[in-house]
Amino acid sequence: MRRRDDAEQVKAAALHLGFDAVAIAAAEPLVDPIARYRQWLEQGNHGMMQWMERNVEKREDPSLVLADARSVIVVARNYYTPHHHGENATGKISRYAWGDDYHDVVTPMLDELSREVERIVPGSTTRRYVDTGPVMEKEWAVRSGLAWRGKHSNVIRRDIGSWFFLGVVLTTADLEAGSPMADFCGTCTACIDACPTKAITEPYVVDSRACISYWTIEVKPEHAVPQEIASHMDGWLYGCDVCQDVCPWNRFETPTTEPRFQPRDLVTELNPSSVVDLHPETFAQRFAGSPMKRAKLAGLQRSANILLQNTTGEHDQ
Repeated sequence: MRRRDDAEQVKAAALHLGFDAVAIAAAEPLVDPIARYRQWLEQGNHGMMQWMERNVEKREDPSLVLADARSVIVVARNYYTPHHHGENATGKISRYAWGDDYHDVVTPMLDELSREVERIVPGSTTRRYVDTGPVMEKEWAVRSGLAWRGKHSNVIRRDIGSWFFLGVVLTTADLEAGSPMADFCGTCTACIDACPTKAITEPYVVDSRACISYWTIEVKPEHAVPQEIASHMDGWLYGCDVCQDVCPWNRFETPTTEPRFQPRDLVTELNPSSVVDLHPETFAQRFAGSPMKRAKLAGLQRSANILLQNTTGEHDQ
C-alpha cells in the first residue's frame, strides 16, 4: 500500500531543501515513452550522441537501475535570472550556462533529499540522478505530474515556465504517486515557428542534427558544422534558447533563489573575437565550474569562427 503521509513528508522535505517543485511517480516501466524513444533513435535524430543508444532497457525500467524501486521522486530547481542578451547580440550563451554548473548545485541537494527519504521511510534505499545516468528525467516529470512536455520537447510548468533543472531520486520507498497534468500548449506553435534551423520537425520531436545546441555543445570540435546550420546560428555561441524565449508560458518566469545561477560577472554573451584568441590556461580558469567547459575550448572557437564568418556574409544564403 502506497503511503500518503510518507509522500507528503518527502515533498515537504524537498521544498524545505530549496527545490521549487516536487512530484512522485510509481516506478513502473515507461513502455509507451520508450517505444517513442526507440523510434526517435531509429530515425537518427540523436545524431552523433551514441551514448543515447546505450542502456535503453534501464531507461525503460527503473528496477534495473535500483533493485526493488517502487517510486520515482522528481524535483525542479528554477534557474531563471532577470538578465537578457543584448539586442542583435553575437556570441550569445544559453541561459542555463550563465552561472555555475547545475550538477554542482543540484547534486548535493539530491543527496540531502535521499537521506531525508531514508529517514522518513526506514529501511528504504535510494539512488539519485541529474542527467548523468540511464534515467528519462523528462518522462518521469510528465508521469509524476511535475510538468507537461512542450512541443519543443522541454518540460513546462505554469508557475515557473520551462527555466528549471530536473533531478530524480529512485527509491524503494512505496510512496503515493501523482497523476500527469494536462498539456497546456494547446494550438500554440511559437517554438516550432521560431526555431532558426527548423530542428523541431513536428510537435514534441526535435532532430538533434538540426539543433544549434547540439552543434555548439554536444558535437566534438573536430566535426565541422554543416553550412545549412552554420548560416543560421542566429548569434549563438553556446546553446540556444529561442524555443524557450518565445514560449508564452515563460511570461510567468520567476527569479531563482539560487545565487550561483546568476550570470558570472553579469556576462550573458562573449565577443567571438575574444573567444578565438582565448588561451587554454585562460579558458580553464574562466570556465572552471561552468557548464561551458563541456564544449571545450576548441568547440567554442569553432562556434566563434562561424559567428565571425557570418558577420562578413560568408555563409549568407
